[in-house]
Amino acid sequence: MAENETRDFFITGLRNAHAMENQALSIMKPQLERIENYPEVAQKLQQHIQETEGQIDRLEQILQDLGEDHSALKDWALSFAGGMAAMGHTMAGDEIIKNSLANFAFENYEIAAYKSLLTIADAGGYVAATSGLRANLAEEQTMAAWLDENLAQVTTRFLSLKEADVTAKI
Repeated sequence: MAENETRDFFITGLRNAHAMENQALSIMKPQLERIENYPEVAQKLQQHIQETEGQIDRLEQILQDLGEDHSALKDWALSFAGGMAAMGHTMAGDEIIKNSLANFAFENYEIAAYKSLLTIADAGGYVAATSGLRANLAEEQTMAAWLDENLAQVTTRFLSLKEADVTAKI
């Protein structure tokens, strides 16, 4: 692949990652606003929202260092899609479960995206970009691992609340 093609592909991937992180915020923020009975999930979501804001900053810095900018249209479109997905779960009787499954899937999508971007960065010689991308990847891996480790606990709490006839609202 020609150097210009690799660069173009890398820039597109960075813009997509920026939009993806904005989508993540539009998914997590409404969840955080609705959580009542799962303080450990609320705490972890709040932490990851802050991490995600930092990830967006890192991506913007990488793009700026390359003389580029993020795509406002992609950011808007994916944020809108994320907001609609989050809204769709609010009507479910098992909203916390649906959110947990969706969050786990999304975190793994982000992990794959960062692994791909790191491969492109290596292939294109974008060494300066790799530390920020590796930091984003590590945060996504940590969140995915937490979701994986806590799914059974969240599910058990949901079942206990339902059995006690307590609103199992997230």
